Amino acid sequence: MISFENFGDLLNLDIGTFSPKPTSIEGDQQEAAMALWTSPDGKLETGIWECTPGRFTADRSRNSEICHLLSGSVTLHNGDGTEQRIGAGEMFVLPIGWRGEWTIHEQTRKIYTMIDEGV
Repeated sequence: MISFENFGDLLNLDIGTFSPKPTSIEGDQQEAAMALWTSPDGKLETGIWECTPGRFTADRSRNSEICHLLSGSVTLHNGDGTEQRIGAGEMFVLPIGWRGEWTIHEQTRKIYTMIDEGV
């Protein structure tokens, strides 16, 4: 039998120690993340991520990402120069092939689901 999993209060879940964000290009960004569930084949992962203010690059060449902001606000900058501000409670998708930058305006926590190419 396969059972569901409940991860509880994701807004207040302790996700561990923060460390420097490797792709940060502005600000002294720190991030923490915790994978909550990974599919048996490793192609799907969902978890919690949190980051401090600043700006970083992101590359979704090999996977897509579904995000739901639990707290904070960000601006996503597309490769073509367009941008959109997104706040707590909003959900968005970064499809395979998306490349751009994130500006974190205030400490932000999100639920993420990463889907590897070919799924």
